[in-house]
Amino acid sequence: MKTKYLIEASVIAAVYAVLTVVLSPISYGMMQVRISEALTVLPFFTPAAIPGLFVGCLVSNLISPYGLPDLVCGSLASLIAAIASYILRNRPILVPLPPVLANGVIVGAMLYYVYAVPVSLPLSMLWVAAGQLIACYGIGYPLMKYLKRYKGIFQ
Repeated sequence: MKTKYLIEASVIAAVYAVLTVVLSPISYGMMQVRISEALTVLPFFTPAAIPGLFVGCLVSNLISPYGLPDLVCGSLASLIAAIASYILRNRPILVPLPPVLANGVIVGAMLYYVYAVPVSLPLSMLWVAAGQLIACYGIGYPLMKYLKRYKGIFQ
């Protein structure tokens, strides 16, 4: 079982990182739509998604134009969101919400305080959350509903 867990986490991390890097023009910035964030629904299926999403985000943020602050803040936001999404797995409609909130607040604050984006703090948070909303509910939630048909692959 431990081997399967590590394989699942590794595959999730790799897919997240590849999607983020390949789509880097829209993966970084105040209004980002990280398509890889659609994978944040995977804690609904497996706890292996928690370290998988964290490591995938960490690897992706190694090349972030925002450097060390994004490496720390963005990855921490993903870890918090993955744990919260796992906790909410019995309420499927809420599973995509933690990444929207965590990234909106944490990454939005990082952009405002560390990089002095030329908008107010609430607007910075709102812009990041809007991109997350597109990725998590616009792509992630339909992905989750689709994968429910094949839930056995995560057992």
